[in-house]
Amino acid sequence: MTDLKKALDDISTIRGQLAASSAFQGYGPGAVAATGVIAVLVASGQAWTLGAEHPAPLPFFAVWIGVAIAAVAIIGTEMLARTRRDHSGLADDMLRHAAEQMLPAGAVGALLLVALWRVAPDALWMLPGLWQILVGLGVFASLRILPRQLALGGGFYVVAGFVTLALSAEARALSPWTMGLPFGIGQALIAGLLRAAPGGRDGRN
Repeated sequence: MTDLKKALDDISTIRGQLAASSAFQGYGPGAVAATGVIAVLVASGQAWTLGAEHPAPLPFFAVWIGVAIAAVAIIGTEMLARTRRDHSGLADDMLRHAAEQMLPAGAVGALLLVALWRVAPDALWMLPGLWQILVGLGVFASLRILPRQLALGGGFYVVAGFVTLALSAEARALSPWTMGLPFGIGQALIAGLLRAAPGGRDGRN
């Protein structure tokens, strides 16, 4: 049993190493682009509804949390299908490894919302910019398994986050466009980079 357990552990280690060193084909350009379109449409709807008024934090973030959940569902559904198709036996390891790259950024983003809401609600205007920076860092963390040109997408999100913080600093108020425009452009950019990468059109090399 000891030899069997060691052999199984060795196989598991090898599979993990293969997953970590293989190019991940799970992110589909179409799904990523769709989430960018949703972000712009939601921002447009919020801006039209609010007019010149600044949104209250609770309904504002409730809407964007819903957008984030929808985006994860859209990208996750296609990611699951593409990974099962393109990575076959390594699918579970590839999915787990891909999730491990993005989960820290997502968890920190959620904790930032809770922390600012509890201890510094006047600083909630900073959250859209901080979220964009975290998305950029998540993209950079994923470059080990993604096409290297996606660094441009990560760089865009980091720069967009700082620009959003700078533009929002004077009014210190939330705006639908500080969420919709950066995420709409950023997702479109990443979708284009994915499509231009080897295998980007149909997930096959």
